[in-house]
Amino acid sequence: MCHAAGRVAEPAGSSVPDVLAPDLRCVFCGINPGRVSAAAHAHFANPRNDFWRLLHDAGFTPRLLDPSEQFGLLELGYGATNAAYRMTPGSADLRRGDFDPGRLERLARELRPRAIAFVGKEAYRGAFGERPELGAQIRTLGSTALFVLPSTSPANAAVPYGERLRWFAALHAWLEPTPREAVRALVVDAQERVLLLRFENPVTREAWWATPGGGVEGDETDDATLRRELREECGLAYDDAGPAVWRREHVYPWAGELHRQRERFHLIRVDDHEFAPTIDLEAEHVYGHRWWTLDELEATDERLAPRALATRVRALLREGPPPEPLELSG
Repeated sequence: MCHAAGRVAEPAGSSVPDVLAPDLRCVFCGINPGRVSAAAHAHFANPRNDFWRLLHDAGFTPRLLDPSEQFGLLELGYGATNAAYRMTPGSADLRRGDFDPGRLERLARELRPRAIAFVGKEAYRGAFGERPELGAQIRTLGSTALFVLPSTSPANAAVPYGERLRWFAALHAWLEPTPREAVRALVVDAQERVLLLRFENPVTREAWWATPGGGVEGDETDDATLRRELREECGLAYDDAGPAVWRREHVYPWAGELHRQRERFHLIRVDDHEFAPTIDLEAEHVYGHRWWTLDELEATDERLAPRALATRVRALLREGPPPEPLELSG
């Protein structure tokens, strides 16, 4: 796996360079550089820090890497950064102003890593101002999941190596998403408006708009799934959905888990429809619906899933359903 250099710039004077690139499986985020790391210009360079040994023993690297080989992580799909850039003798010497959570948000938005793993609770607390439990977090940064590992610092030597290795191995397993099949509907009315639902992250209240639909249950056909989902979410029945027009595969975090969802999109044309769900949508973290014109979709700064929705719907309505479903990204 080869990655181009990332676009999120580190501040001038940073003693340890970021190891970043687009679309990494995981970025490991320490709290800040200590004296040894600053002198070596490398992450977790203190020979008493167990980070590199834990990475190898947990299966992230095929051999034990030296800190000077940190950029070799990119070839394996991993990266490294710090929650704070200023070098201090110890993390207790950091100040609130040393942390910039907005930088991690930009990292997630621009480079789209599958996950950020904080190496130590204090790295997470510095970034978000709240003390977490170890493991997967409900909070996300957009489509980037968050995980908290025990600190690998020699200052955390009271935690046995085997216990820390257990959490690193848990992260390694968690990063492989659970497969999920789903069917979604592009519901378009006579005015060529598109029906979208507004989803919210239950912790951050971050919102995005997506088409109705959901996961296949048991041995359901796609048609059966779509009929059930549209009835439940919209109170909508249809005569014939026709073949799928789009396909999309993406990895996303939900409720502390990672899913690899394979979606099929069907075009459903209606004259009009009065939205009337038959289930409690808030229990599904859906907090509203809206009929969008294509011009509104093109102009909005709100998050849409999939992206570039207006351009894709315009082409579909102009050219008609393709002979085979188009593969979408994003």
